[in-house]
Amino acid sequence: MLFNAEHEDARRALQKFIAAEINPFVDEWENAGIFPAHELFKKLGDLGFLGLNKPVEFGGQGLAYSYAVMMAEELGAIRCGGVPMAIGIQTDMATPALARFGSDQVRREFLVPAISGDAVACIGVSEPGAGSDVASIKTSARSDGDDYVINGGKMCITNAVQADWICLLANTSDAPKHRNKSLICVPTKSKGVEVGRKLDKMGVRASDAAHIFFDNVRVPKQNRIGEEGQGFIYQMLQFQQERLWGAAACLKAHEYIIAETIEYTRSRKAFGQSILDNQTVHFKLAEMQTEVELLRALVYRAAEALIAGEDVTRLATMAKLKAGRLGRKLTDACLQFWGGMGFMNETPVSRAYRDSRLTSIAGGADEVMLTVLCKMMGTLPGLNQKQGAPA
Repeated sequence: MLFNAEHEDARRALQKFIAAEINPFVDEWENAGIFPAHELFKKLGDLGFLGLNKPVEFGGQGLAYSYAVMMAEELGAIRCGGVPMAIGIQTDMATPALARFGSDQVRREFLVPAISGDAVACIGVSEPGAGSDVASIKTSARSDGDDYVINGGKMCITNAVQADWICLLANTSDAPKHRNKSLICVPTKSKGVEVGRKLDKMGVRASDAAHIFFDNVRVPKQNRIGEEGQGFIYQMLQFQQERLWGAAACLKAHEYIIAETIEYTRSRKAFGQSILDNQTVHFKLAEMQTEVELLRALVYRAAEALIAGEDVTRLATMAKLKAGRLGRKLTDACLQFWGGMGFMNETPVSRAYRDSRLTSIAGGADEVMLTVLCKMMGTLPGLNQKQGAPA
């Protein structure tokens, strides 16, 4: 059993916060294309929600990973996709490797303010020529005495406009591409860091995103997370949590759209009856609800395995793949039942349709998830089934 009474107490506190501090302002933030991250994160930090499973000595709560899953699931009750994603960047994408592998000094400088909400973080992996193909990134961090000198750029970085620091994946040597990368904490106010314009996105509009460029940016080597050359491995571990977070955050969001669709189709009349009275409609909604519950079971199973110290690459990959595809199928079906109103931006199903599309792209595209699974299954020629690597 993943949750107990303490989890439910924390869940109720988060529900209360979302109802009072987030949902009343979502439409305003969507229209603005940005939300006040520093203000909101500070409130979340004061309540302890930005470090539920982070080390106590650096300001976290020191709780089990199950609390992070509870939080991700509850963030799905936010009536947009952008704000939950921005929060997830802070808690489950930019800071897991730092919390686990960072030196005490780098954790004091970057993890402590991220947990307290005094600093906004972002994660810098994707590049113009290397999105899901992480091993092919070109951004470099050249050694120069006690410093790294960083050159390159990252694209479509969530939280970039407001971020105080970036968890940057860069090449730090000429070793083979899976052993030449390091994760480095880079303050965004460093000389030579340029944050581009706020990007105009199709969905998740309440969160800001921008490209970030690095021109001879000098940072001390002590900002590196863990060992030099281990960044690819650290980032793969962060992806496990990112993908689980993404799947968990979909659950309540999907259930909300199903519930809204039931209410709308019950009141909308056509040909002498409500739209909901049509068997094809209520059968489809029952099918979608069942699929959400199946995804929840997969997420919970993966979370329990992670807590037990198991490698959850396979389960997290499956959950991420299923979450993205279910989001596309579910919101498309529900939008169809709303008819012309579903095409209007003012309806929740339209927002969900736009927001959910990113799940099949961010954190590794569907095609990458399928490739990972095929490697692990041994169905790709020349690959070892157990290792998922060249035989």
